[in-house]
Amino acid sequence: MTSRSARWMARAREVIPGGVNSPVRAFNAVGGHPPFISRGEGAWLVDEDGNRWVDLVGSWGALLLGHAPRPVVGAAIQAMLDGSSFGAPTRGEVELAERIRELVPSMEKVRLCSSGSEATMHAIRLVRGATGRDLILKFDGCYHGAHDAVLVRAGSGVATFAQPGSPGIPDAVAGCTLVAPFNDLAAVRALLRAHEGRVAGIIVEPVAGNMGTVAPEPGFLEGLKALAHEHGALLVFDEVMCGFRASRGGAQARYGVVPDLTCLGKVVGGGFPLAAFGGRADLMDRLAPLGPVYQAGTLSGNPVAVAAGRATLDHLTDDVYARIDAIGERLDHSVGAVAASRGHAWVRVGSMFTVFFRASAPRSFAEVQTCDLPAFARFHRTALQNRVYLPPSQFEAAFLNAAMTDADLDVVEHGLKVALGV
Repeated sequence: MTSRSARWMARAREVIPGGVNSPVRAFNAVGGHPPFISRGEGAWLVDEDGNRWVDLVGSWGALLLGHAPRPVVGAAIQAMLDGSSFGAPTRGEVELAERIRELVPSMEKVRLCSSGSEATMHAIRLVRGATGRDLILKFDGCYHGAHDAVLVRAGSGVATFAQPGSPGIPDAVAGCTLVAPFNDLAAVRALLRAHEGRVAGIIVEPVAGNMGTVAPEPGFLEGLKALAHEHGALLVFDEVMCGFRASRGGAQARYGVVPDLTCLGKVVGGGFPLAAFGGRADLMDRLAPLGPVYQAGTLSGNPVAVAAGRATLDHLTDDVYARIDAIGERLDHSVGAVAASRGHAWVRVGSMFTVFFRASAPRSFAEVQTCDLPAFARFHRTALQNRVYLPPSQFEAAFLNAAMTDADLDVVEHGLKVALGV
């Protein structure tokens, strides 16, 4: 008998390219077809056929509090009852921006938008406008959204589908983006010297998540800031993924490095389409209407998304982070130990983690690409059969959430251990 999910996929392929609205949702890299999700309950997903999994994708990192947490849902419903969109200033926008600044003090001023891709796109425009320079330096395997300036050697879904970039991006645009290996300060220094006076900014995922979870080596982030400022460039942290996951204050709080600009997404919207970028007040004041750098969006600061984001941030308590740390440490000592015994690398930073099918933790995308991808595909399929829902790509981080109970963790431990061959 054909499953409901399979029937929905057949229908989807008739009207949606590939049947999915974001390529990484497809199961091309792991085989089979994705389940069509009908609802989420705490740490669990339920598909159209009634199958249930503990969710380690969490809407690609957005759901730090799990699915449908009551405070977030309640705030969104109340906001919807008052009106779904105004295209005008609201009190909620101000309150959310103030809360973001409280949690991430380097974001002295904040501009809201609707997606992480928008946040990084606008931040890049701002650093170009502020410096009067054209070139941007990014890192191999770091994904900063699906816009032209950064869809160059971008890891994530691009890597899954073995594309170095994407057709449709003009050579002239790609030529404005320099690429260095992650964790390689010497390469950054060489590029800045080779293009002296032309690099507007360096953008980096301070904890990479779009080539799996790859941590910065000691001194790497500090070195980036020093090199950027030495050469008159600005440093942008893309914390769309690691913001509020590496720590409550993001990777910049965890590692003690303050960037010029920060991009946030995912958790900041509580699962709703909302993102933000911000930083030094003198830079942010270059944005219109105060300055000449134009940025706009009809749904920026959407009141429903703002309400959900504010409720989420207000519930990022000490207890939440203590719970997530306890979950992570339990998995380190169980699944992580099993992975190591099988010759695989277990990497966790905060509530992000990856099992890499290689002997040691990778420090760059080139090393990630040496992973045994067929082995990962088998691991993914077996985990799915044992009620654990993982990202369908070796090049994506998995995520923990505070809704996970000890019983949920029992399922995760069992499923991942079986998938690792225990």
